[in-house]
Amino acid sequence: MRLTAFRRVLIGGGLLAWMLIPAVCWSQDHATAEQSQQAGEQALQRGDFGVAIVNLEAAAAQYEKDGASLKRCDALTVIGRAYQALGRYQAAAERMDLAQDLAVQSNDPARQAHILSGRASLAVAAGEYDDAKQYLTQGLRLAKDLNAPLLSATLLNEFGNLSASKGLYEDAAARYTESLALASNGQNKTLLARVHVNLAAASTHLGRYAQAKQQLDQAVAILEVLPQSHDQVFALTSVGLAYETLLPGLPDARLELTRGAYRAYELAAQVADTVHDARGESYAWGALAELYAKNNRDDEALELSRRAILAGQQAAASEALYRWHWLRGRVLLRLGQPEEALLAYRLAVSALQAVRSELIAGGGTSATSFRDSVGAVYFELADLLLLRAAGPTDRAQPYLKEARETIELFKVDELRDYLGDDCVDSAQSRIASLESVATSAAVIYPIVLPDRLELLVSVPSGLQRVPVTIPANQLIQEVRAFRELLEKRSTHEYLVPAQRLYDWIIRPLEPLLAAHTVDTLVFVPDGALRTVPMAALHDGQDFLIRRYAVATTPGLTLTDPRPLKRQAITALSAGLSEAVQGYPALPYAAEEVQAVNQVFGGVMLLNKDFQSSAVEAALEEGAVSMIHIATHGEFMSDARKSFLLTYDDKLTMDRLEQLVGLSRYRQQPLDLLALSACETAAGDDRAALGLAGIAIKAGARSALATLWLIDDEASSLFMSEFYQHVRNASLSKAVAVQRAQLTLLDHPSYQHPAYWAAFLMLNNWL
Repeated sequence: MRLTAFRRVLIGGGLLAWMLIPAVCWSQDHATAEQSQQAGEQALQRGDFGVAIVNLEAAAAQYEKDGASLKRCDALTVIGRAYQALGRYQAAAERMDLAQDLAVQSNDPARQAHILSGRASLAVAAGEYDDAKQYLTQGLRLAKDLNAPLLSATLLNEFGNLSASKGLYEDAAARYTESLALASNGQNKTLLARVHVNLAAASTHLGRYAQAKQQLDQAVAILEVLPQSHDQVFALTSVGLAYETLLPGLPDARLELTRGAYRAYELAAQVADTVHDARGESYAWGALAELYAKNNRDDEALELSRRAILAGQQAAASEALYRWHWLRGRVLLRLGQPEEALLAYRLAVSALQAVRSELIAGGGTSATSFRDSVGAVYFELADLLLLRAAGPTDRAQPYLKEARETIELFKVDELRDYLGDDCVDSAQSRIASLESVATSAAVIYPIVLPDRLELLVSVPSGLQRVPVTIPANQLIQEVRAFRELLEKRSTHEYLVPAQRLYDWIIRPLEPLLAAHTVDTLVFVPDGALRTVPMAALHDGQDFLIRRYAVATTPGLTLTDPRPLKRQAITALSAGLSEAVQGYPALPYAAEEVQAVNQVFGGVMLLNKDFQSSAVEAALEEGAVSMIHIATHGEFMSDARKSFLLTYDDKLTMDRLEQLVGLSRYRQQPLDLLALSACETAAGDDRAALGLAGIAIKAGARSALATLWLIDDEASSLFMSEFYQHVRNASLSKAVAVQRAQLTLLDHPSYQHPAYWAAFLMLNNWL
């Protein structure tokens, strides 16, 4: 499971496993390497991972020159764990894989098993659970063949971590218990303490609170007598966190548990100071500050957070600094000091930006999303800024723009987290350029806060703020009902939520929109609002689409605002009308693909011809400015499982990116990617990121896609109408979508929004 950086370092298991690396006796022949190795190990013990890596890399390089394969293997293994501690998973995997190759070449099964344990820990942290299981199974087999109980205990502990990450706490507890039995007879007391803490966590999830407390008490007894080290610091901090987690389950032991947490944090801070471990000291003081804040001891919390920040700055631990700045912001706000709180929140977001690549390293595979782990920092800062903007009008604009930019940072990082690569960076453009071309469009930027909905609207006269008093939980409940009822063609129950949402999102803006010449509404939705089509909002008389063209973009900085070059469209059209791979036939897909081909020419791939290899060949042959695909597609919470169906395969988002990249020698992105027959699970906000990001992933300026599976014949009619209007250079793509939707709305068989509302124009609407 990918957690916030704080939890990942404490619970992930990688740091405390350093003591398991086999000891090596150094010879005078390797004096330079030995010195580097020693300096690296000393840096590790004070939590200075960057310095440790530099020294250990130097040692590994020297070992390679000297032909000391096993010593190089050990150095690389520790380097991998240090990179993991910094959240640099790719670098960690590269070092560990190289170490494993050396261990295999040396026919050293003990080292192989050690490295597999570390590789599994890394895979769990990155959310690669299948890989982790494979590593652990292989490692356990080696450990049992070697009759090495401590090695088996290490691997079983990692197996428990894997099960816990998947929410299988009963299995996790069984693995930890088995590990504990093997570790109890060994000399590795650090491992023993770590397993006690992990078993306590699993027991807490299972409601076995008394057992959990007993495990923690045993862990403390072990840790208190261990030699002072970085490992001891982080283990004690983990114990403190675990005691806090037990508080709701053992209310009668609240005082004892709270004292246990205080004692663990204070001891951790003392040890960290003694061994000059600035990173560990930052975590210990920060955790203690949070505990004081929870008990409304705000003055102590502020002082301890100051210490945590100073230590974190000394260690350059940005992954910790954002937490302590955030804590200070919350406490200062509670103390009635909004200006000081605003500064603290700004520093928290700045620190987050410095470590965002570490926080999203799992690439969208985690059960804990980027939104759940750090989203509150961004939204609480935006909330503060919006409240400041409620003051004098002449001073509001800077606060409004900063609030929007803050949420924009979050949206971009959230999409990075989902897509799991740097394609988002290459797609970013400037907000100013978007607003300069939106002369006939109003850009509506909803910000959903716990107590209200904030609507930031960009119109030609500037940025305007319209707050709406509707709690987030009520808004989300209505959005969920709207989406569910929209897909039911046999009922008009959708009208109730459609009108309520109109009253909350559009009606408050009507005076502002009426004061400007606006024909297009561009929404930058967030969270649950991404899962519903704004075109189907209803004012009591008619749908919103009757009055405005509607477009959607995942972020202002992710929209390339250049119009479609209609005079030079080169198309690739593909689709499946036959039933394949267990998916039903789409009979009208053939007609749809043929119609596109008749309008724009180019390459056509239908049924058996629509294979990944054929798409690759077509894109290699020449430049393509538009791709139309009529096939089943699904967008899921895990971007790696989202796909478009081909005749013989499933085209993942990564594969789509690779294929489209074949035609980028012209250094121009696709103008349009059109998908019909796609669907996104109702109520799955994260899966909706796939729909929002498909154009970015494919390197396209805009995309036309559907939220749910549309009637095949209605989809074919829509696409035919859309492309007829797209050819008209005087119309934007958003208006072309509007006219195609109105054609269906006015058709006696397709008036229900289930037939027409799911079509979304994404990103560039011009």
